[in-house]
Amino acid sequence: MKRVAILTAGGDTPALNATILGAVTRANQRRVEVIGLIKGFSSCFNPRLPHVHLNPLYSTIPELDATKGGTMLGASRDYVDPNDKASHKLVSDRLSRLNVDGLLCIGGDGTLNGMQPLAEMLPTVLAPKTIDNDLGMNYLNEPDEWVRKPCEERPGYIYTRSDRPRADFDIEQMINYVTPGFATSVYVSASGVERIRTTAESHRRIAIIEVMGRHSGYLALGSAYGQPDIVLIPEATLNVERLVDRVRELYDLQKNVVIVCGEGIVDENGDELGAEKFSTDPAGNITLTGAAEALRWILIEKLGDEFFRRTRRAETAQAAVFTRKVGHTQRGGRPILFDRFYAAQLGGKAIDMLVDGQHNTVSVLQWNHRNGFHVEGIPSNAFRDRWGHIHARYVHPSMYDPVRLRPSQTGIEYLEPIFRNAIGEDDVEVVREKLFDTGNLIRPFHSVNIDINKRIRYLD
Repeated sequence: MKRVAILTAGGDTPALNATILGAVTRANQRRVEVIGLIKGFSSCFNPRLPHVHLNPLYSTIPELDATKGGTMLGASRDYVDPNDKASHKLVSDRLSRLNVDGLLCIGGDGTLNGMQPLAEMLPTVLAPKTIDNDLGMNYLNEPDEWVRKPCEERPGYIYTRSDRPRADFDIEQMINYVTPGFATSVYVSASGVERIRTTAESHRRIAIIEVMGRHSGYLALGSAYGQPDIVLIPEATLNVERLVDRVRELYDLQKNVVIVCGEGIVDENGDELGAEKFSTDPAGNITLTGAAEALRWILIEKLGDEFFRRTRRAETAQAAVFTRKVGHTQRGGRPILFDRFYAAQLGGKAIDMLVDGQHNTVSVLQWNHRNGFHVEGIPSNAFRDRWGHIHARYVHPSMYDPVRLRPSQTGIEYLEPIFRNAIGEDDVEVVREKLFDTGNLIRPFHSVNIDINKRIRYLD
């Protein structure tokens, strides 16, 4: 294998450039050329196929910096339709004209689905990324537990989990223990929780902080490092009475409450609190718009104005309960050490798999007490159910305590290896040296896109 193409797809994460750098560094060692495709799968639909040579003469270009968040190659949420055979042929021809022998995709479950048609045309592998930490399995045969039935309201199927797990849960048996980007995102959200706390304490408020994660509650679970009083995850249906009782108890005790909720939390009927409008993003995912706000109105109604007036802490419940979204700050910025290091390892492993003939596979990060973190390769089909569908990994029930509304002991044991040494000395030093550098007030921001644009080449 002489030349490999690499692309980044789906939403951005802080560790994408680190994954690219790991792949290019390993490719240099194995004397493989690497071509970066601009803006993910959408580049393949462009007849001119915009691309960048990432290692001319097996030397990494200087614009590739693992400490920069996002992706220097650009990303999009366009994917290859598995039923569009005409497009498959066009994409295959364009990559062939570029003399590409293999393809490395960096992405999540949507990217894994999107690369499948291409994997049938040329050697293809995936290096995982997602801040949601939902690309993986709690145990190897977990996809077998999904069942489906026709949807009565619209064409298509409804997928549900079987009530009878096929395996006992053991964190050492998890497939892809953690994805690059998750640690940095938790760092941002946990820091946000700490900062919101001081406002809640000072003004006797109840704060509801909404974090990303869609239908997977890992980000909310990890945000417990910021010491919120209550953590709500999408996998556990909301028990309103238990929540209100706990809020009353805490507010009476400490005059403030901080709640972290995942954007996909559901009520007793399984309906998302935040799905106020059924719009979708380009990947077909329902856009969740207001979990924290919906939760706020539940607390306003259940607690009532008198609850706050009798202690002279607020005139109304509406004034006492406020919401904040961590939002896209979780996706951006400098990745912390854990993400930079293991993203690079996964990128390098993906190159090895391509060169060594392990095609249609995923490089994964495993963990056990004996070996710590280490990279392996898993066939892509291991992630699919019997119908070929890939499901987001859910927080296993044993990781969450629905009574205490907190991570369980197993959840704590899961998080601890990730964050034990997640922040490096350089992560702290860069804040001291660079954030308040006077030059930042003088020099305009210089986007890497300017430099990469000078390197972009096109098919003739």
